[in-house]
Amino acid sequence: MRSDIDISRHAKLQPISDIASALGIAASELTHFGPYKAKINLTIQQRLKDNRDAKLVIVTAITPTPFGEGKTVTTIGLTQGLQAIGKTACACIRQPSMGPVFGIKGGAAGGGFAQVVPMESLNLHLTGDIHAVTSAHNLAAAAIDARLYHEQRLGAEEFSLQSGLTALNIDPNKILWRRVVDQNERSLRNISVGLGENNGPIHHSGFDISAASELMAILALSRDLQDMRQRIGRIVLAQTLDGDYITAEDLGVAGAMTVIMSEAIAPTLMQTLSGAPCLIHAGPFANIAHGNSSIIADNIGLKLADIVVTEGGFGSDMGFEKYCNIKSRQAGKAHDAAVVVVTIKALKSHAIDLKPDASEMDKLESGFENLKWHVANVAQYGVPVVVAINRFDSDTTQELDWLKLNTLKLGIFGCEVSDAFSLGSKGATALAKVVEQATKVRSQFHYLYQLEQSIEAKLMTIAEAGYGASGIELSSVAQSQLQLLKRQGFEHLAICVAKTPLSISHDPKVKGVPKGFKLPISELKLNAGAGFITALVGKVMTMPGLGVKPGYLNVDINESGEIVGLA
Repeated sequence: MRSDIDISRHAKLQPISDIASALGIAASELTHFGPYKAKINLTIQQRLKDNRDAKLVIVTAITPTPFGEGKTVTTIGLTQGLQAIGKTACACIRQPSMGPVFGIKGGAAGGGFAQVVPMESLNLHLTGDIHAVTSAHNLAAAAIDARLYHEQRLGAEEFSLQSGLTALNIDPNKILWRRVVDQNERSLRNISVGLGENNGPIHHSGFDISAASELMAILALSRDLQDMRQRIGRIVLAQTLDGDYITAEDLGVAGAMTVIMSEAIAPTLMQTLSGAPCLIHAGPFANIAHGNSSIIADNIGLKLADIVVTEGGFGSDMGFEKYCNIKSRQAGKAHDAAVVVVTIKALKSHAIDLKPDASEMDKLESGFENLKWHVANVAQYGVPVVVAINRFDSDTTQELDWLKLNTLKLGIFGCEVSDAFSLGSKGATALAKVVEQATKVRSQFHYLYQLEQSIEAKLMTIAEAGYGASGIELSSVAQSQLQLLKRQGFEHLAICVAKTPLSISHDPKVKGVPKGFKLPISELKLNAGAGFITALVGKVMTMPGLGVKPGYLNVDINESGEIVGLA
């Protein structure tokens, strides 16, 4: 089969204005970035406000493996399949970070004949939103360090006389806002700033990847420009010498940060290989953030299409849980159906306690427990569940038949094999028909916890009901942070757990369905602008590193000026 980039490059694309027109977007509501991508002006929200909402479908998966489960392939393929059966369908996905693109993951445009095109454009810069997040974030970092320098250099009284500003009395050991860059760069995880003469007080800091910035979460969760402005103002940057929080509003930098991001708030419209519309917006990771695309993109799609298909990052214990308990709350919109993606190869990798001579069917039956857990996890939120078996060439008829038969015994709405990767829309029509019927079932959606519960109770609920743990363990650091959060009045926020995506538990080595473990919470981090508290579990890296043989080694420009080697 041809490579993804070759399929993308030889696709016959429609002008993006035609894609927009077919969806119901006026030419005056577009800002073009070349012939095949355009930003959508948010004035469209006012025009569409009285339209009825479409059905919303979220795509999730079993616990991910190095083989890949094909969530984006299924999201795009399902959208194409819905289009093929006569539905106006729209996909909403996240913008890829260049860290994973040049690291180990490769692109995030889908694959085969179920991808967003042109895939090079999606994977590289797109319309510059991540760069805007990076620049706005680092402005705040520069501002807090500059304020610390001038206040300490002049003293509080003289600083106020010269600047006309009230001294913030920043504690240099409690600067909470690190810097970001959109690359995997492990050497920047921990740094010292202020080195050298007249460069400011020396203090410890570091870099995260841009997708881990609270600004990325804010971009994904904002409803409009004014909402984003208010959220940015609430960001906590540091603490005073008395232990109180210092916000971006206190520092006076929130307005400028919003200006930098004022164009990033508009989602980007592209197309799939079959000409179905796809809205790309925001890119928070699901292991360290909430892992979903933007509320704004969803809302626009929901006012224009019959069915909107979106996805949550990693397995159902990650992006799906956060979609339900963070994004749905803030959007005021629950999904109407959920699709759980599974592959036979991935299930076999979750097999445990097998004899050395175990057959391939033995491995499949053992690993099936992981799918059962994820189906039950999704079902507990009260929405219809459809399982999509993403077919690989190595799958046998016996394995596919066994998996479909036993999956249907789990009490789900339906299960279909998807051939979207190899056949495009034709390979996803059966899945599309089942999903479309599932959206007609009356949803009984409910949250896993209530915001009025204590922070400890919310953490306990996620650990026990969300992961199957037997309890939680808070480090001394987390206990101290918990008391500060309570004292500062932030107990009402949602919880965003940052943990490994490679296991339902906190330990990436534990496969299958872990039981009897306690969830170790090392830190609690306030994200007041995004509206949640991040609980760091185990060893979580907010800045990835490049491997021994990173993906950038394959990427180049050929003699014709075409990009080659992009996955």
